[in-house]
Amino acid sequence: MNPEGASWPTVGLDVEGLRRIGWQPLPFVEYVMKIHSRCNLACDYCYVYEMADQSWRDQPKNMDDQVFTDSCKTIAEHARRFALPAVNLVMHGGEPLLVGHEKLEYFARSARELLEPITKVRLGIQTNGVLIDKEFLRICDRWGIQVGVSLDGDRKANDRHRKYRRGTGSFDDVAKGLGQLIGGDHRHLYSGLLCTVDVENDPIETYEALVQFGPPALDFLLPHGNWTTPPPAKTADATTTPYADWLIPIFDRWYSAPEVETRVRLFDVVIKLLLGRNASTEAVGLAPVRLAVFETDGTLEQVDELKSAFAGATKIEQAATGNPLDEALWDPHVIARQIGIEALSDTCRACPLHNVCGGGHYVHRYREGTGFRNPSIYCADLVKLIRHIESSIRADITSAAVG
Repeated sequence: MNPEGASWPTVGLDVEGLRRIGWQPLPFVEYVMKIHSRCNLACDYCYVYEMADQSWRDQPKNMDDQVFTDSCKTIAEHARRFALPAVNLVMHGGEPLLVGHEKLEYFARSARELLEPITKVRLGIQTNGVLIDKEFLRICDRWGIQVGVSLDGDRKANDRHRKYRRGTGSFDDVAKGLGQLIGGDHRHLYSGLLCTVDVENDPIETYEALVQFGPPALDFLLPHGNWTTPPPAKTADATTTPYADWLIPIFDRWYSAPEVETRVRLFDVVIKLLLGRNASTEAVGLAPVRLAVFETDGTLEQVDELKSAFAGATKIEQAATGNPLDEALWDPHVIARQIGIEALSDTCRACPLHNVCGGGHYVHRYREGTGFRNPSIYCADLVKLIRHIESSIRADITSAAVG
């Protein structure tokens, strides 16, 4: 039985009721293009290849030129209809650089030619870094593609999970690729590093190893898991906080540094939300998620982290006519990620931190049988981390007032 068939938001979210009261979804402004569906690494925590949804096996390896063009035209129509001033388009995989130099240049050129007459386009690519070379960087420079790289720390930390299929680690090749990116004339293309948290690694050593590569920003990603399939280090005792205990030393090291070493997206957003400002990230907060994914066959789907929940979790019912992006705005799963507090469980709504935490990442709320209207599997970790950051900010504000 498909567990999604009888769980929230497929069942229980009153879409017609929202229509009646005049609620309107916000258009998509972020797009992930899965230009290659395979990878040259075999990371054992990968939500695409190692978890519940194995639909990657049915996808073409490469996105066809015509599929990419058609997808851009779909985005262009959506942008025109909603008068979007700008959109973000990130080329992703698998490993996107496996498409090769020629295809990457075609995709970048096509995206700009098809979209820029209608809206400003910010192009990006998220790569494991092992294939970065001078020609890729030339293409990225010519077409203004910002480059994000996935790296989990020093050699020992990174190679614990981020290995080639033959079992050897990827750190040396990633470091070589990063060296080309941050050296010479290409540093302006560098958008930052993405690190998946492993509590078996030393947090300070991990942070300092990442900072050695001079990232303009760091993203710490909690391993994708949920109440049905818990992430590593989470046990039946929901009060344990191994991930907060790992992140808090990094926060203290980052926050107390005499000079700003890098931006840490999770910490930045939590601080802004605690101060009552607007901030946007999938990990925390109540800001509407406005992201759509085009698979290599052109299928429109939700954010691919949902593949960690169950097979088919990313699927959007395809409309027979009309722009698929326009129609997808009324999919219950898309709506659930745009209605803020109304999507939270009663437990979350009663919590004084709900405006900051936002229930945590939507993916981490899943429980078979009830769906996504639950607290995050990381609830205790998020509370401890947010309270710690709040205490640090309050101490600084008090000190400044006294001074």
